[in-house]
Amino acid sequence: MNHSKKSIRELMNKKELLKFKKKAKEDKVNPLKEQKESKKEIKKRYKQELKNKKVKVEEKVSNVTRKKRMRNEIIILWAILFALIIRIAWIQFGMGEELRSMAYVQQTLDRNINPRRGTIYDATGKTILAVSSTVETVSINPVNIAKEDKEKVATAFSNIFELDYETVYKKVNKKSSIEIIARRVEKEKTNELRVWMQDNGITTGINIDEDTKRYYPYNNLASQVIGFSGSDNQGLDGIEAVYDDELKGEQGKIQKITDATGGDISDASENYVPAIDGNDLVLTIDATIQGIAEKYLEEACIDNKCTDGGNIIVMNPKTGDVLAMAGYPNYNLNEPFEPSTDELKAQWETMEETQRNQALMALWRNKAVTDTYEPGSTFKLVTTAVALQKGITTPDKEGEFTCTGGIEVAGVRIKCWRYYRPHGSESLRQALMNSCNPVFIGLGQKLGVHTYYQYLNKFGLLGKTGIDLPGEATSIFLKEDKVGPVELATIAFGQRFEITPIQLATAVSTIANGGVKITPRVVKQIINSQTGEVTEIPVKTGERVIDEQHADEILSMMESVVAEGTGKNAQVQGYRVGGKTGTSEDGVNTNKYVTSFVGVAPISDPEVVVLVTLYNPTGEGGHQGGGVGAPVGGQVLSEVLPYLELQKDNITEEDMKKQVKVPDVEGMTVKEAQSALEEVSLDFQIENEPEELDKTKVVVQEQLPKKEISVYEGTKVILRINEDW
Repeated sequence: MNHSKKSIRELMNKKELLKFKKKAKEDKVNPLKEQKESKKEIKKRYKQELKNKKVKVEEKVSNVTRKKRMRNEIIILWAILFALIIRIAWIQFGMGEELRSMAYVQQTLDRNINPRRGTIYDATGKTILAVSSTVETVSINPVNIAKEDKEKVATAFSNIFELDYETVYKKVNKKSSIEIIARRVEKEKTNELRVWMQDNGITTGINIDEDTKRYYPYNNLASQVIGFSGSDNQGLDGIEAVYDDELKGEQGKIQKITDATGGDISDASENYVPAIDGNDLVLTIDATIQGIAEKYLEEACIDNKCTDGGNIIVMNPKTGDVLAMAGYPNYNLNEPFEPSTDELKAQWETMEETQRNQALMALWRNKAVTDTYEPGSTFKLVTTAVALQKGITTPDKEGEFTCTGGIEVAGVRIKCWRYYRPHGSESLRQALMNSCNPVFIGLGQKLGVHTYYQYLNKFGLLGKTGIDLPGEATSIFLKEDKVGPVELATIAFGQRFEITPIQLATAVSTIANGGVKITPRVVKQIINSQTGEVTEIPVKTGERVIDEQHADEILSMMESVVAEGTGKNAQVQGYRVGGKTGTSEDGVNTNKYVTSFVGVAPISDPEVVVLVTLYNPTGEGGHQGGGVGAPVGGQVLSEVLPYLELQKDNITEEDMKKQVKVPDVEGMTVKEAQSALEEVSLDFQIENEPEELDKTKVVVQEQLPKKEISVYEGTKVILRINEDW
């Protein structure tokens, strides 16, 4: 270690320094020494002594510094040791759970087992609308496949499962612990793989695990209500989405101990954790009634060239049960991402991805719940109900109203639809039969905005109905304080506002239910998959909106509309049917129309409310509700009422002769089924009938209506055949 002279001198004590100086002085003045030694030698000796002294001082300083350094090093070592102890304690107690979990993940290989998704039944509890069938999923542990086998394994996968070779080869060569090769494949394919593995002596690295695949036996039936699930077993739309927590169940696992690289450890056993199946649902949808509604809706949309499709709702007004909710066009639940209409199929290849997605979403859309429209004259039933309840009119007071072809409101003349030939003197019943706009404008004026909006709210028309389906829209009304005389006038006869079809069907059901509001529902029971316990979904009954007497008066007037008024085409022989037709513009100045009909039957004890809505009919039949909508409502009721075995109001021998029971044709060939149906004067239709069909070999899998159901002669029975015939 080097030190300056100054620092060394400072370290020498004073006594030593004085002694040193004294000796040097004596040596200098001693003449004998001067004779013996030269000055040069004396100087050299002094320098050596000084150097020696410096060395001793430096050694002393070095010893002090070394001790100080050792002390510092010991302190640092203790600090490091203390920090290590704290770190070890934190790892052991603070991070212990997390590290144990990480170690488990690294040392175990989990393969998920998808649970069986709950079955969805129709209202009878017998007809299956959605079911999960057993299939298998193929996965690999790339690190457990020998290097020399990787190429032939990839080739086998690509051949058996019709996969891209390059994609599979990359997965086989990954260093990951597990890779999925093919999901939800039929056992026929996995059995082929098992045979290949045995022939090639490959026993490790390839896993074949049980899985489930969602299947919809009736393809398009109630597609926009049921919805579908994705590849991850999650509900994506409709009932499948709303009740996903009930349907999906809980995943199981196959757990296996592995080494650090994910490779197998010999003699390590697998731990099997079984999956818990999802719960089953029983819908209020009746497959037979749904089939009837879809059949007549499709015919109506095609015959009347309804460019924007249509929908039909069939409800039980006493419970709110939706017996059918049909939409057209619809889609195949087993192929939800494929075009389902001829028009769309023709354009599919030329469409961009965004256009395809929009087209598919339009098919999935349940317009009866998610879209709003102007209800037109069907809404006059609401105005009638409020007017009767507030006591400002009665059904049959002769000459109470006079139609002159129009009415002036705040300087604006609003015409009656038959302005060219005014209705003249009318009672309320006659006004409803004639669908006379001026009469209902007058009623709206007498009620006033505040009262009218109070009852709109009571009928549930200012909010959502609460139906258990996704994406329900709410109505579009002006705010109460923004409604002037002209706006009130148009609302009173059903225009310049928008509601959903399900809102109107629910409002009419309130009238049919004696004036008591009811909440619509689509699911009525949940069945526990483990215990079989049945949970009933309660019927939700709301407040009384109008008195039962007034409800009966409205039903009576609705019967007159069908018997003698604009709804004549909805008559059903033997039954008392009530209804109201409607025609409205689809937007302002669009030159598009919405045609509708709402019916109630039997009037003596209502069990069915049916709402038909057709969007922009452009066929030769025109767009009037009485000529286009009412006939469809009558067709639906003519089959639904006998199916429900509702007693006729006026039974004749002729009526009894026209009713027949549907024979059981399931399991027969198409030719045999045709003969059996023709024998009892019934027609038939094969769903998705292929261009070439051998009727002597193809077997009927399902039929609608089911056997023993009473229907009229000439009714079409829908036959479903095996798609893989």
